[in-house]
Amino acid sequence: MKLFTSLLLTLVLIVFPACTTEREYTADPYTNYDQLWETLDRGYCYFDLKLPKGTTWRDLYHKHRRSLSPQMTNDSLFRVMSDLLAELRDGHVNLISTFDNGHYWKWRSEGPRSYDEVLQGLYLGENFHIAGGLTYKALDYPKGIVRPEPIGYIRVSSFSAAISHGNVNAVLSRLKGCNGLILDLRNNGGGQVTTSDLLAQHFIRERKLVGYISHKTGPAHDAFSQRTPFYMEPLKSGVIWLKPVIVIVNQGVYSAANDFTLRMKGLPQVKILGVKTGGGGSLPMSSELPNGWAVRFSSSRTYDADGADIEQGIAPDFALKEEIKRTSEQDPYIEAAASLLTRWILYIKAKAKQ
Repeated sequence: MKLFTSLLLTLVLIVFPACTTEREYTADPYTNYDQLWETLDRGYCYFDLKLPKGTTWRDLYHKHRRSLSPQMTNDSLFRVMSDLLAELRDGHVNLISTFDNGHYWKWRSEGPRSYDEVLQGLYLGENFHIAGGLTYKALDYPKGIVRPEPIGYIRVSSFSAAISHGNVNAVLSRLKGCNGLILDLRNNGGGQVTTSDLLAQHFIRERKLVGYISHKTGPAHDAFSQRTPFYMEPLKSGVIWLKPVIVIVNQGVYSAANDFTLRMKGLPQVKILGVKTGGGGSLPMSSELPNGWAVRFSSSRTYDADGADIEQGIAPDFALKEEIKRTSEQDPYIEAAASLLTRWILYIKAKAKQ
């Protein structure tokens, strides 16, 4: 967190070097549009990944500015400015007013229909448990499905919900009779990175290099600092789970959930299964426009331990792109995870007997 705080302070000085304590209010459409464009021009970090091929940020400035007029309504101005931001195809870029929130959410829908809440509920049944933001139990299967090994199931729907070390300790303790664990992250749109780190700490024994972070050092689009490593620290006390784990992901896994996937991938007892995550690897920054609207934008870049940028998502170890039909009676993602875990557990037992 000290690293993130220092990066934020540095970015504020870089992006807004001439800011004063008071901003003159104006509702003028041209002034606000220009300020929005310039704020991202100086502080946004993914132009090389996000801009349409052969298009510059200046091109998009002219493309949408021609839609402005002196007497346009706030609704019309908001729509034009949101259209400009949508060109970046970034879920961390938002325009926020008292009457609307401009957003880009296509990252959630691009790909197969890979999650059904009702279908997932069949596996939890009625006698499930809740610990903070975690829903869990020893896995129930739809009628007629039998597994030889007990498997625990934890639904992690959001990292905005409160999750404490006490919650995780209780969950893992109650599932200790299971020989494998499924963590279902599908459609988890993120929340707090500190929460994703907290949960991931319960699956490591030693300090782990998670990846690297780089931040803007000036207004040029390619002005970045050297990459700074960041680590996941082991717990000094608490329940540690080192038995096999399958983390189920899909395109709806974003931001802090994408970060959790990064932290878990590569651990010896963990495999990632499903659809490539939606991404969202930045640390967002916010600024206020002259009319009082807020703009949020990606302000730093995160890379995995091998140096790959995670903004465009993290590929699973086992890709599964099966479409869940409305008439489905089984969840193919949970079934695939349970089947893989069962084979993995039986292999471990066979090796132990040798």
